[in-house]
Amino acid sequence: MRKFGLIGYPLGHSFSKTYFTEKFLNEHITDCSYENFPINNLKLLSKLLSEEPDLLGLNITIPYKSQIFRFIDVIDMEAREIGAVNVLKIKRSAGRIQLYGFNSDVTGIYDSLAPFIKKNIKNSIVLGTGGSSRAVCHVLKKFGLNITLVSRNKRPGFLDYTDIDSGILTNASLIVNTTPLGMFPNTETRPEINYGLLNESHILFDLVYNPEVTFFLRSGMERGCSVITGLKMLHSQAEKSWQIWNDENL
Repeated sequence: MRKFGLIGYPLGHSFSKTYFTEKFLNEHITDCSYENFPINNLKLLSKLLSEEPDLLGLNITIPYKSQIFRFIDVIDMEAREIGAVNVLKIKRSAGRIQLYGFNSDVTGIYDSLAPFIKKNIKNSIVLGTGGSSRAVCHVLKKFGLNITLVSRNKRPGFLDYTDIDSGILTNASLIVNTTPLGMFPNTETRPEINYGLLNESHILFDLVYNPEVTFFLRSGMERGCSVITGLKMLHSQAEKSWQIWNDENL
């Protein structure tokens, strides 16, 4: 039995196991399974790999997308450029384990945004500065958008939430939440921006997918904004992960 799974901590918010279990069932893939492996320290990764000899691939989620780098033998160029890995391919040969790191978030983000990015969209705001934020910025640069980065802590190159004034909000067509705010079970949290300044010209994209429609997105919908849920990204990046795990050339 070929085994795949997800590492991170905590994992109560994740739909990955459900997604892949249903995929295997619907596509009559009978030789594979997908499990959650909640580890509270990446030092436990080597123990997991030795205890699960059939484990051939992992997805990586909060908070390890950047921390995982020091454990990987070969890192894909795009993942290295972004500074975040969310897919591990595990190669086992003669008792030796090698880890290959990739980033499938890029595919998921691109596929989610592509139908919405028109020529008149020039400016974007990215809320959060973690591994997912770096993947978002990587894609937004491909689209040619200007990016304003917002962090909880003000530092060079970043604004904090108190800096997001009416001018910044009204000039940005796209606002992307890459923070875990609004994620189950804390579903009534959202980034602290002035939602009263939003209107039908804004597009809100939330990488959180549990719940599908977050408080952040609901707040935008009430103001007439277009919204993009995280489920499209989840499905797209999951399929990219599957491709990576099964491509013998990677």
